[in-house]
Amino acid sequence: KLILLDSLLQEICSRVAIEPVSCHPVMTSGSGTGICLNGVQFGPEELPPMPWFGMDIGGTLSKLVYFEPVNATEEEEDRVKHIRKYLTNNLAYGDSGHRDQQKQMEDVVIRNRKGRIHFIRFPTNMMTSCLELAKEKGLAETMSTVCATGGGAYKFENDFRKELNMTLHKFDELDSLIGGIQFIEQNNSKELYFWENPGEDSLACKKTFDFTNPYPFMLVNIGSGVSILSVTGPGKYQRVSGTSLGGGTFLGLCCLLTKCKTFEEALELAAKGDNKKVDKLVKDIYGGDYNRFGLTGDIVASSFGQMNIEEKFMGAAKEDLARATLMMITNNIGSIARLCCKSEGMERCVFVGNFLRINTIAMRSLSTAMEYWSNGAMKALFCEHEGYFGAVGCLLELMDVANQSTRTKNDFK
Repeated sequence: KLILLDSLLQEICSRVAIEPVSCHPVMTSGSGTGICLNGVQFGPEELPPMPWFGMDIGGTLSKLVYFEPVNATEEEEDRVKHIRKYLTNNLAYGDSGHRDQQKQMEDVVIRNRKGRIHFIRFPTNMMTSCLELAKEKGLAETMSTVCATGGGAYKFENDFRKELNMTLHKFDELDSLIGGIQFIEQNNSKELYFWENPGEDSLACKKTFDFTNPYPFMLVNIGSGVSILSVTGPGKYQRVSGTSLGGGTFLGLCCLLTKCKTFEEALELAAKGDNKKVDKLVKDIYGGDYNRFGLTGDIVASSFGQMNIEEKFMGAAKEDLARATLMMITNNIGSIARLCCKSEGMERCVFVGNFLRINTIAMRSLSTAMEYWSNGAMKALFCEHEGYFGAVGCLLELMDVANQSTRTKNDFK
């Protein structure tokens, strides 16, 4: 019986529950429908108490989502009022935490609870400071469990327990990623977009993409490293490839080469640089285009290929080095993604991950490459909530587990 129960719980944890926006009774075993207040149907009683958080602790950046209900019971309001005031009245937390207000989602329904979702991020290497801040603001006094995904959910589990007396309810990061994308896309019709005329500075612009019938598609998740998933249906996916050269590589090399300190600094440098002063181009080898294979002279033939020439080495500014690093990482990811799409026979490719946050250069470069190598048949697709899907997905999975647990225990006790 215990083995069967454990097996069923694992099956439950592998699914993400997406509830319709309309309000209707919640059918639960032994508890009846949820509470109703002012016409809003609350979730079943066995759901976790407020506040609700979802956390994705990546190798470089940690992402936190906070669900703020618009109609709370008096008990809930008393429980969360201090932490809610702190989170919603500020855009910065300590020295490194930031709330992305422009990404805030309104009128979201999770388990028949209507509210808004707030999106917060901080560097993972500042985890100790963030835990100290959470302790100072009394977060540990309002909750004992938080759902988390990503490698850091395992790495920092003991730190959460020691500093906050808090348990991390861990979920698989790829399951959470897929579920989060599905949920947010269903709640935001303008979530996906592509770049029109990506190669022309004066004409490049974002255009909303209709993702009504999404499957199948290739999903490229660019975090510290890169995972590439073939998604064929709701919750149906497999990892087909990946690379260790991702956002963490870009930031690490930029810090090494330019002495910058943050991702934002690295991107600012790259925006002012010229990778052609660092890279060896096709025309540097052939004197022009390589027509036999359709390679124009301005295509990079060798990243950093000019740096063995003393004159070029001495003339390269740190901005040029940052731009060359960004183009090297982006071109590599785009090339692998295109090959995966070709091998799997897919025509849609969605790029997500915090490497793309405020990274217009990378998005336009990926867009240009995908269009070029597919002869215009493919467009690179991007998401407004680029790096927060894992955090949203694991919050949804916790709701699913909580809703299923009573039935499971009753059926197998």
